[in-house]
Amino acid sequence: MTTFIPSSCWHLNGGDSTSALDWVKTVKSRRSILICHPLPVVCELTENDTAEKSEARMQKTIDSVKSAFNSVRTGRASPSLLDRIQVNYYGADTPLNSLATVSVSGTSTLVVEPYDKSCISDIERSLMESDIGLTPNSDGSTIRLSIPQLTKERRSQLVKQVKSMAEDGRVAIRNIRRDAVDSIKKLEKKSELGKDESKTLQDRVQKLTDKYVKTIESVYKQKEEDIMKV
Repeated sequence: MTTFIPSSCWHLNGGDSTSALDWVKTVKSRRSILICHPLPVVCELTENDTAEKSEARMQKTIDSVKSAFNSVRTGRASPSLLDRIQVNYYGADTPLNSLATVSVSGTSTLVVEPYDKSCISDIERSLMESDIGLTPNSDGSTIRLSIPQLTKERRSQLVKQVKSMAEDGRVAIRNIRRDAVDSIKKLEKKSELGKDESKTLQDRVQKLTDKYVKTIESVYKQKEEDIMKV
């Protein structure tokens, strides 16, 4: 099989200026034949998709952790506190932010203004049944939620909560690493990947793992600081 890959896709060796011919010489262990196109393109191992897909999964994990953190209140009003609220709207669970605008009044009040005023009671019910710990106050067209100041004890509880969320994120990242490494080892076992290539890809996946675990630690520390800030 002959594969031609645009140079814009080349990044396995860090995107350096290694020529396509030099790269071909380094992958003699591959069963397929790689031929370099005369245009400024280079050949890339299809197995590199393993690292790319792993990185995409890791980034989604980071996004999920950040979203979970945003739903934990810190004593200051933020529309993101209601991101996880689902409302039973005509028999279907619908995100609150699809049914209403959520804004901040002052520093400690959230204002929910439904597009369809007839569903205000459904929104109010969903807020009361949720785990955000806030009591909605409706005037028939608008819902207000006052954010009370957090006690020291409550702040400590929330820090433990986000710490647990962060650990869940780290575990998810490491599970992605495990899946990627298993896939790489299987390709090596089937002789579809040389030992050097296998090691290169495994090292890359490990670097990605280290990078995203550090990212989780960073966002956790920031959230902890926000929670403890009086």
